This record gives sequence, structure tokens and C-alpha cells, in this order.
Amino acid sequence: MYWRLSNLYFWFFALLGGLLPYWSLYLEGQGFSYLQIATLMATIQLTKIVAPSLWGWLGDRTGQRVRLVRFGAITGSLFFAGVFLEPGFYGLLLVMLVFTFFWNAILPLYEVITLRVLGARKDKYGKVRLWGSVGFVGAVGLVGALLEWLPIEYLPWLLIPVFAGIVVSAFLVPSDRGEPKERAPKGSLKAIVTHPAVIAFFAMNFLLQVSHGAYYTFFSIHLEQHGYGKLSIGMLWSLGVVAEIVLFLFLHRLTKRLSVRQVVLGALVLTMLRWVLIAELTAVIPVLIFAQLLHAASYGVLHAVSVQYVQGFFGKHHHGQGQALYSGLTFGGGGALGAWMSGFLVDGYSTAAAFWGGAAAMVVAVIVTWWGLKPPPDQA
Repeated sequence: MYWRLSNLYFWFFALLGGLLPYWSLYLEGQGFSYLQIATLMATIQLTKIVAPSLWGWLGDRTGQRVRLVRFGAITGSLFFAGVFLEPGFYGLLLVMLVFTFFWNAILPLYEVITLRVLGARKDKYGKVRLWGSVGFVGAVGLVGALLEWLPIEYLPWLLIPVFAGIVVSAFLVPSDRGEPKERAPKGSLKAIVTHPAVIAFFAMNFLLQVSHGAYYTFFSIHLEQHGYGKLSIGMLWSLGVVAEIVLFLFLHRLTKRLSVRQVVLGALVLTMLRWVLIAELTAVIPVLIFAQLLHAASYGVLHAVSVQYVQGFFGKHHHGQGQALYSGLTFGGGGALGAWMSGFLVDGYSTAAAFWGGAAAMVVAVIVTWWGLKPPPDQA
């Protein structure tokens, strides 16, 4: 069961590994402006505002999460094929919106499946999830090496085998017969969402994803402007995820010794440092390597803690909608806003200015966390 759970994480994040580091370079090669690139990259996050909530609601109501994951995998793959029609800016915007609407349904549903299968062994989540990081690293390295030999316009073709892997792995997840519908869910969803600690949690994660807008949209272009080749860019992206893998192996020890608030505050401060270093010392390779190792804090720690935080506050009866809200409000709303804001900063100033904007967002996130974040009931 461990390998069957890990398999979909591997392929899902392998697609991100082939997409995120190189898609902005592909769009630049297609002749799009920085604002157009920011808009197109924002669609990857934008549909997370609606899609996870809708699919999470369907998963909670029907109990058919595995079937919904399979449907999202197949439909998302089919719509991505619209990229090959070379539809221009508005056509590609539509393709990306529809493709990501179905593709973004997969992960929040699968997080619920994984945690329910693990049950009392939820501390093993990190070891399951780390295979997503392995898939990301493998795809970044392989695609980066191929793009040293192939023109960047071949990128969509290189992603086709990864889409096939996602579809196949979705059908390796054991079929579910569906869970009984809850006629009267225990606890009020509104009461949970309006809890001050939950508001602080969502605000912190929203700001975190705003700060990542420059990274996911312009990091590769920023590196290319400083003379790095595509393979070097891929290796730097991979380095951050390798640090994340190591972190997942030891995270359970960290969370047993420190409170949720302490872990989150430490990770936020390190994230702020990361953006400052990338903005100002990109040409200094040892510093850039250190900044990429901090990905273990800016993504690895905060995501793993957040997934379990949602489970602790939302409980069994609202777990799916809780994960959907986490994905939609933070990765969706925060990620899309961060991408657009970084586009304006790059267009008006420079890529470094966009990373300074991310650091400023982290200052606010630290204040919000210090003021309002409290542990969920099962960790209090």
C-alpha cells in the first residue's frame, strides 16, 4: 500500500518538475511579454481557488474520491493537448484554465485519501509524500538535460509521458466503494473557518504563496539573465527539492520537539532570508545554493505542517473541504496574486524587485503568525 500511495505523488510532482522551471522559458520563447507570462503562469494557481473546493465538496458528499482523482487525471491530460494547437495568448490562457481546473482537483482529494489510509500512522505522511519530491527532482533533471539538446518549443512533447504516468498511477490506487453520506456533519464548518487561529493560519499561508509568486514565475528567467544555462537552472530547482526530501525524513522529530507556532515562525523567517539572497546575490553560487536549500523550510516544513493542521482543525467530517480551502485560498488565491504582482514588478523594475516583494510579504506573515497562530485541538 505504501508504494501505491507514493506512486501518484511521484508522477503528479514530476509534472510540476517538468512544468514550473521551464514553462516560463517556453512562454518567453513563444514571444509573450512579462505580464502575459505572469498571467499564464498565474492560471496554474488561479483555478485552485474554485476547483479544489468543488471537487472536495463532491468527495465529501459522495465518498468517491478515488474515482474523482481518476476523472481529473484523464480529463486534465486531454485538455492539455490544446497546447499543441499553438492557439496564441488568449487561446493558451483558455487551455491552461481548463486543464488546471481538472488537474488541480487531484492533489487535495488525494491528500485526504492518503491520510485516511495512514490512519493513526499519519506521522508516516512525510515518507509517502517525499516520493513526490523524488518525481519532481527526476523530471527537472531529465527535462533540463534534454533541453540542452532540444529547442525549448519541444517542452510540451516532453511532458506527454508524465501525463501518461499520472493517468496510470491514478488507476493503481485501490477502488473505493464510497463512504456513507453524512446527513448531519458534526461541527459547523462556518465555526471552524471563523476561528481566530484558523483565520491566522490561512492568512499566513496566503502571504507565503504570494511571496512564492516571483519564484514560480520568474526564477528561471532570473537565473537565465544571470548567465545560467537550462541544465544549471534545472539542477538549482532540483537542489531545493532534494533538501525538501531530507526534511521530510526527519520532520516528525522536529514537530515532536517544537510547537506548531515555533516551527512555522522559524520557517517563515528562513523563507524571507531566501528571497533576499536570491534577489541580491544570484551570481554568488555558494549563496544561491544555500538559498535553494532553504526550500526545505519555505515549502517542505510549512506544507507538511499545514496538511496536518487542517486535519486537526477540520476533523473527519469537514476534512475534504478543509484541504480544498487550504489549497484554494492559499495556493490558488495567494499564488495567483503573487504571480501577477511579480509580473508588474518585473515589467516595471527587475526580477530582483519581485523577490524583494516576496520578502516583504514574509515580514507581514511573521507578524500574523506571532499574533494569531494556535495549535489545532489534537495538538494543544
